[in-house]
Amino acid sequence: MKVLVLDTSVVIDLERAGLLDVAFELPYEFIVPDLLYKRELRDHGGRHLQSLGLRIEELDGDGVALALQFRQQVPPLSLADAFALALAKTNGFVLLTGDKALRQLAGTEGVSCSGVLWAIAQLYDWKVCSPRVLHAALSTVANHPRCRLPRREVSRLLEKLAAAFED
Repeated sequence: MKVLVLDTSVVIDLERAGLLDVAFELPYEFIVPDLLYKRELRDHGGRHLQSLGLRIEELDGDGVALALQFRQQVPPLSLADAFALALAKTNGFVLLTGDKALRQLAGTEGVSCSGVLWAIAQLYDWKVCSPRVLHAALSTVANHPRCRLPRREVSRLLEKLAAAFED
């Protein structure tokens, strides 16, 4: 089973879209580093996420050292994001993030990386949600004032979903 390390931006976007719970129906295992969970998720639906299947992983000493190295390389990177990248890199997991700096560093480090658009496409491909539901969900995220998703990719996915429910 493919393991996906989540960062907070993806959790926020999936929640904003109303797709957070159904995302756990995908045939993947979702994990977060313990530091990210404690700082950013525990008091914001953390128990619910765990009940859905979210796994919390602890980094060993080498993993923590790697995370601190990532922070030195890219100072704007949050410690939680650095832990997520270190967890993905040390275990060969896929990183699921919407953070541009984190995605760039992941690419430099050879870590496979995807984002919320990929997750929504997976919900479509695995037939977890109807194209109409996914279209409405993605439209909600894309129209949010704090949306950071690439407009061109959003438009492409919206067109694909619209075509699927117009047939």
